[in-house]
Amino acid sequence: MNIDLSGRSALVTGAAQGLGLAMAKALTEAGATVMLTDVSDTVGAAATDLNAGPGRAIGRTLDVQDEAAWEDALDGLEAETGKPVGIVINNAALTLASSIWDLSLDEWDRVMAVNLKGYFIGCRCAGRRMRQAGWGRIINLSSLAGQRGGLVGGVHYSASKGGILALSKCFALELAGDGVTVNIISPAAIEGPMSRSMPQDKVAALASGIPVKRLGSDAEVGMAAVYLASDQAAFVTGSTLDVNGGLLMR
Repeated sequence: MNIDLSGRSALVTGAAQGLGLAMAKALTEAGATVMLTDVSDTVGAAATDLNAGPGRAIGRTLDVQDEAAWEDALDGLEAETGKPVGIVINNAALTLASSIWDLSLDEWDRVMAVNLKGYFIGCRCAGRRMRQAGWGRIINLSSLAGQRGGLVGGVHYSASKGGILALSKCFALELAGDGVTVNIISPAAIEGPMSRSMPQDKVAALASGIPVKRLGSDAEVGMAAVYLASDQAAFVTGSTLDVNGGLLMR
């Protein structure tokens, strides 16, 4: 399937590295103008590196917990393109591993503020604009941890990722009649900095427990985002796209 996102604009959070950067790259390769956002000021360099493709990339720092900062970023993207924002990918996440019994309430609040409240603010700020424009795509990143619990990142991480599933469905119902879809990508076992730092025998053992017998790539998550951001996915909303090699089948 050849998907052309030329003329579309997108904002991706948590895009200085990892899956956020991979999804931003896939969108620019499909022709979109993409604002990469992150709390890290390295996001500007990350955006510069993507400007060799058919699309265009812009870097901007953004704290997803700050509603005013969200509005400023969306205003900036619309001023840059001269069009309403069309695609928003909520990906920024905080992972702090703690046991249920040792987890402090302050740490619980920190993770929820980024991983759930930040998504709510992003969905609401973008959703209002998209509803007015009559077209939009919101994509929220969850995790296998939010579907099964207890895998990585502690109870607060799993709970926040589970909350994203319900949050997305609420916005999907609210916006479905306005040309705006809201969907979820739920990845697991994706190759990244953690797997690359592991001994090869442990990586092989991990891969052997996955039905497809390998780790996923961040490019595969990127292409899932491109599909959900496209006109071809107009009849898909409130859905979860599992990118996990068969670790969870529903």
